[in-house]
Amino acid sequence: MLADLWRVAPVREPELMDDPSLPAEEHLAALDALGRINLLSRTASQLTAAIERIAADANPPDRPLQIVDIACGGGDVTVALANRLSRARHRRRIGSVTVTGLDVSRRAIDRAVGFAAGLSAPVAFAVRDVVLEGCPPCDVATNSLFLHHLDDDTAESVLRSMATAARRGVVVSDLVRSGAGLALAVACTALICRSRVARVDGPLSVRAARTIAEYREICSRAGLGGAVVRRSWPERVVIEWKKVSPGPAATGGT
Repeated sequence: MLADLWRVAPVREPELMDDPSLPAEEHLAALDALGRINLLSRTASQLTAAIERIAADANPPDRPLQIVDIACGGGDVTVALANRLSRARHRRRIGSVTVTGLDVSRRAIDRAVGFAAGLSAPVAFAVRDVVLEGCPPCDVATNSLFLHHLDDDTAESVLRSMATAARRGVVVSDLVRSGAGLALAVACTALICRSRVARVDGPLSVRAARTIAEYREICSRAGLGGAVVRRSWPERVVIEWKKVSPGPAATGGT
């Protein structure tokens, strides 16, 4: 594969978007750029398909399926998830749905609220630091483009929190660290993004990401046994983990 022609050494450096002193105009422009990249990458479509597989016929019809999207940023993926899952409900694949986006950045949440209101999307947003506070209870916990910001111990802790909080399962989308991924990040941000932040952070994100084998290892360490970890377009990874409910306790006899 093209991705295996050359390797990219793992390097995790602070990204501009993670800087709380980043001017609002630049931060918002970067969130807009990230929204375009997520659209081209079909992030919401891939997450929706995985959530449907986990949740179909599993949720009581009298209770809405509760989805939590942690580190939701500007809310573009959260809104797209809500709309896609609402359509899935009409196809009778799942019941009613509530989607909540969480992010540590008040500025990002304000942008997400305004974005969702403009599209009349059935979502809610709130400020929450999931690294410190953990993931709240839900049916399915999801995130996209978040784990590569975290070192291994923190990423493991976040995944474990998601698995503990989720009644049905966990779905994650992120970057793959590869030569092809790095080339795509450089080219894509140069061609479709005017944001200086996106052009700097895109390649940094790929260098900070993990290989497929490394994602499998961190899922195993976090207790996501049996997680499906697969490569997806374009040099992304989708992690799909369905919680296995304990069977009825065995009864003894004489």
